Amino acid sequence: MDYRKIITVEAGKRGAKPCIRGLRITVYEVLEYLASGMTREQILHDFPYLTAEDIQACLAYAADRERHSLASSA
Repeated sequence: MDYRKIITVEAGKRGAKPCIRGLRITVYEVLEYLASGMTREQILHDFPYLTAEDIQACLAYAADRERHSLASSA
């Protein structure tokens, strides 16, 4: 998945943290909801402006960051 079309970083928004489609919800928040046990369906219900593709983009973004982190520490 090409998350770069969904995950945005803007200097003046949320401290330049990666957000979803320029909204004020961060990748970290979505990942935290998933880690706490919320299902995708629960997240989509609680945040109707999000899509299943947005959640998948957050996971792809996190996987890519982890991959780059491991590569730079080797």
